[in-house]
Amino acid sequence: MNQRIERLREESFAATPSISIERALLETAFYREHYGKHSLPVLRALVFKDLCEKKTIYLGDGELIVGERGPRPKCVPTFPELTCHSAEDLRVLATRPMTSYHVSENDIATYEREVIPYWTGRSMRERVFSRIPDEWRTAYEAGLFTEFMEQRAPGHTALDGTIYEMGLLDFKQRIAERLTRLDYLSDPLASDRAEQLRAMDIACDAAVIFANRHADLAWELAKTEADPARKAELTRIAEVCRHVPAHAPRDFWEALQMYWFVHLGTITELNGWDAMTPGHLDQHLAPFYAQGLADGTLTREAAKELLCCLWIKVNNHPAPPKVGVTAKESGTYNDFTNINLGGLRRDGSDGVSELSYLILEVVDELRLLQPQTSVHISQKTPDRFLKAAAQVIRNGYGYPSIFNTDAVVMEQMRVGKTVEDAREGGCSGCIETGAFGKEAYILTGYLNVPKILELALNNGRDQLTGKQVGPRTGEPESFATFDDLYAAFTRQLDWVVDLKIRVNNYIERMYAAHSPAPFLSTVIHDCIEKGLDYYNGGPRYNTNYIQCCGIGTVTDSLSAIKTHVFDAGSVSIGQLASALRANFHASEALRLKLWNKTPFFGNDDDRADDIMRRVYDSLFAAIDGRPNTKGTGYHLNMLSTTCHVYFGKMLGASANGRLAHLPESDGTSPSHGADRNGPTAVVKSLSKMDQIKSGGTLLNQRFLPGVLKSDQDLDKLAQLVRTYFRLGGHHIQFNVVDTATLREAQANPAEHRNLLVRVAGYSDYFVDLDLDHQEEIIRRTEQEMA
Repeated sequence: MNQRIERLREESFAATPSISIERALLETAFYREHYGKHSLPVLRALVFKDLCEKKTIYLGDGELIVGERGPRPKCVPTFPELTCHSAEDLRVLATRPMTSYHVSENDIATYEREVIPYWTGRSMRERVFSRIPDEWRTAYEAGLFTEFMEQRAPGHTALDGTIYEMGLLDFKQRIAERLTRLDYLSDPLASDRAEQLRAMDIACDAAVIFANRHADLAWELAKTEADPARKAELTRIAEVCRHVPAHAPRDFWEALQMYWFVHLGTITELNGWDAMTPGHLDQHLAPFYAQGLADGTLTREAAKELLCCLWIKVNNHPAPPKVGVTAKESGTYNDFTNINLGGLRRDGSDGVSELSYLILEVVDELRLLQPQTSVHISQKTPDRFLKAAAQVIRNGYGYPSIFNTDAVVMEQMRVGKTVEDAREGGCSGCIETGAFGKEAYILTGYLNVPKILELALNNGRDQLTGKQVGPRTGEPESFATFDDLYAAFTRQLDWVVDLKIRVNNYIERMYAAHSPAPFLSTVIHDCIEKGLDYYNGGPRYNTNYIQCCGIGTVTDSLSAIKTHVFDAGSVSIGQLASALRANFHASEALRLKLWNKTPFFGNDDDRADDIMRRVYDSLFAAIDGRPNTKGTGYHLNMLSTTCHVYFGKMLGASANGRLAHLPESDGTSPSHGADRNGPTAVVKSLSKMDQIKSGGTLLNQRFLPGVLKSDQDLDKLAQLVRTYFRLGGHHIQFNVVDTATLREAQANPAEHRNLLVRVAGYSDYFVDLDLDHQEEIIRRTEQEMA
């Protein structure tokens, strides 16, 4: 890092996250005056244009990449059209000890006076909860599932390389041409398509206005700047902002600023809390990098400085604050921007370039919360690149995570994507698979699979409250065989998936009707040609995911029941059910027997792994291919983010010996402490899951720092990854930290402010995590490699 980057990094790291009410005030005033005067797509575009014209803009001292979502770094807006925070919500956010957001009492009073009265009853969250059936609410409150779309714009979004080849004026030409081909005679949707296309055109104008305001500000600052070097930089910033995003970028600097303006546009327009990702940034930037080096207008160090400036910009943007269940299950500032490195190009060639290595250097040196970085490894990826990634992993930030490109391609082709679009895809957010620039992949929320088994063991009742939540599938004493119990489990599973999809589909139509995203739609393939919004089937591909949590916990619980109840007969199903309801009170000997004498998933033991396969196949059968509202369907992925901690709180004791309220297993990882035969056994167990049938799986592993000291150790890590990927694994990520360090950080957080750990599909500062999440990480098995 040079002096500029050191200073900008420190400013970003030290800035206090805060809330700006400016966007909410501007939007509320616009809705009051204009709601009902325009179609919804045009209204949303005009709101976006009003924001771009009026919101406070910021250009910091020494910045080279410019633009903020809020009026200053780490200052985030609210989105009352999605979730209208109450005054009490804002006060809690300002005072809570973890992931707090500063907001003044004066702003709270203004919000209460100007914003809340208008949006009461009109926000998406209130619309959703006013119409859902009672059985959905009961299941939701019991912790059977979560619903992302109750308070945020749906969809993980990643871009392809189109915005580096076309400016927004080119998109406007494409929109104008499509308008001329509307068929008002034969197409009953022609008028609707026209309104959507008009909205996209307005949204393009809005983003250009926003950039031009930055150009004007830079030019004014340049006039009075005394330092010649900074004066030249400000003049160059003005030129860059005048050119992009109106026109396609011509060089490396313009390409980075182009992406950043598009990123800001999408997260200002609607994306209240979700992943917005540039996709394969190294591939998109590689031609500009090579051109700059060749013609002498760019050096490696200058490119690195510009990349650092972009990284710091992303870090300046914490996620907007959450409410309700989402605040409980995901307490983080991370906005889940994921930079994909390596992988394959659209033509099937290796995607690694010198820029891929340069970005790894940036990641290693900056050590920021975000953006998150992932490396994508195919059979064509050179070992040198995997080892360079391992060198960064060894330093203990929890990133980059590692993905199997060949599996990602096959996963997408399985559901009908072309091989070229699949190669161009990858992951956004955490581990979710999609076709970059061509797909709306909507994460609908998490499914608590161990809770479904709990219902089966209690005739559909919630073990914690005694409420009847699911269908009556028989008291446990009625199960004469393991298959009888498993049949009750699948009946509960089918019921809850039906319930979730039914309400998901309703919410999806609510977003299509009330919250179109015309700017985002403009830069996603086929929305212009179809004349349809991103949320209304406009993209080439439209996918819904249900994220299934706790497969380790449910597998081990079923294994314990099969082993001790039905195979050995050492305990009756009734006795076990009673012990679970009592949280093993006065049954510690039984709990220890279940914990120590059961075949557990993650140890390459077919007795457990066969049960895992059976559960996974049941999840797949219940979810995969179920129709959504856009003519395509639902798929599953195996992701928990941090919801396994929340779901654990909503879960009674489980038959694997886990006590009530403790976290369940995360992603596809084994249960905490259950993987007792080392990392090779873990990946062999996971390889028995047909991961190509999913939209992504997540595997966490924790290594002691001493395991990765030497170059030979890094070679072993690379071989472990290659082996897992040859066996069909989708993803793996590593924490490299010992328990003593984590305990020290708990005791002295101020001295460990920079300690990054891998939480789920993202890294976070350990001292920013609440105690439950800290303890969950500490409880992960410390692995060693022979």
